[in-house]
Amino acid sequence: MKMTNCLIIGHGAREHAIGEALAKAGVDLYAFMSFKNAGLDELSNNRIIIHSETDFEEIINFCKNNKIDFVVIGPEDPLCKGIVNRLEDNGIPCVGPKIEAAKIEGSKIFMRELLEKYNIKSNIKSKKFNSLDGVEEYIDSNGEETIVVKPDGLTGGKGVKVYGDHLFSKEDILTYCEEIIKNNDNFILEEKIDGEEFTLQTFVDGKNVIGTPLVQDHKRAFENDDGPNTGGMGSYSIEDHLLPFITKDDINDALNDMKEVVNAIRIETGVKYKGFLYGQFIKTSNGIKIIEFNARLGDPEAMNILPLLKTNFLDICKGIINENLNFTIEFEKKATVCKYLAPEGYPISPKKDELVEINDKEISKIGARYYYASVYKKGENIFTTSSRAMGVLGISNSLEEAENIAEKAVGFIKGKLFHRKDIGTRSLLQKRINHMSSLQN
Repeated sequence: MKMTNCLIIGHGAREHAIGEALAKAGVDLYAFMSFKNAGLDELSNNRIIIHSETDFEEIINFCKNNKIDFVVIGPEDPLCKGIVNRLEDNGIPCVGPKIEAAKIEGSKIFMRELLEKYNIKSNIKSKKFNSLDGVEEYIDSNGEETIVVKPDGLTGGKGVKVYGDHLFSKEDILTYCEEIIKNNDNFILEEKIDGEEFTLQTFVDGKNVIGTPLVQDHKRAFENDDGPNTGGMGSYSIEDHLLPFITKDDINDALNDMKEVVNAIRIETGVKYKGFLYGQFIKTSNGIKIIEFNARLGDPEAMNILPLLKTNFLDICKGIINENLNFTIEFEKKATVCKYLAPEGYPISPKKDELVEINDKEISKIGARYYYASVYKKGENIFTTSSRAMGVLGISNSLEEAENIAEKAVGFIKGKLFHRKDIGTRSLLQKRINHMSSLQN
């Protein structure tokens, strides 16, 4: 029987988790990445190429030379630059949206204008700018304390600045807006929303939008939600696939809005949205609001949902490609906790090129998993780069047990690394619950 040849593009922990799910589904895995992910290297039996993830000619040649049946794209950069258009024009099916649809992540202005035009319920107030004209008047009429500044384009999760967290005066806001203009980008001013964030990741075939277990991510570098924003220091999901402060009705609202957005993209661009669609929502005293959409799975959030899949991941990928994702997708009723290990000093002045020692045997003995992010392999050794090093995952019947497994597993990894010990703990979860109930009262 012919195995399916699948190429995964990307080099991070998200791609390692996607690769694991594909390998478990029985595909022959190939990988194309800008630097070597040791986990993907192993899963694909060294059928890899290290090269720029946006060199589409090279990727097309690699696909043709290796008789690739379909491609899964992990990161946003190639998606927002049109990789799917190029591959599909060459007869290579993809799991991922075309450039016109990926704009939902690639341009924050496009996203807000689309939501406004199609009356999406969870939209919030915002205004776009391409110069400082009118910015001060907008701040004065809305109040500086209500302002969030977002560059229009991709910023790797680090471009958004919020009044009270990163900006502390009208001057700060104006200075940051000026900085964005100097970088030749437009920007959007949005209203600051108070509430609890949650991530709803979905599988989309152009029409059907199928939800996965809810996840909550932690962007701040240090415990108790202190320190600068990062790409994400870890995340958790709960065995009932909800969160204690999110109801089934909230999920239905969020999912309905995502379905409407998928429909709006098709009407607006003439292109069907196919792939993974990630909705970053926030529950407020005034219902569910949308913060942003991503045209791919989250990192770390992919690690919370893919290992729980009971449905064959290859069937899901085929369903997306063939536009017939009309079956039930099942997940284990288990809790997950992912803790990211980052180099000491991250994100301001991370320690690079430091040795990381991993005790594989002990980690698998306790039932934990780990996913390589931004580390590199030299000979048999693993070294840090300036970004997050690896995601460590605990899975169990309860959040407490999953957290305990993840925390124990971290103890079997040595190096100049740090992580947030509080992610997935009962005390941090209680803080979230209290915050939500204070808003609702």
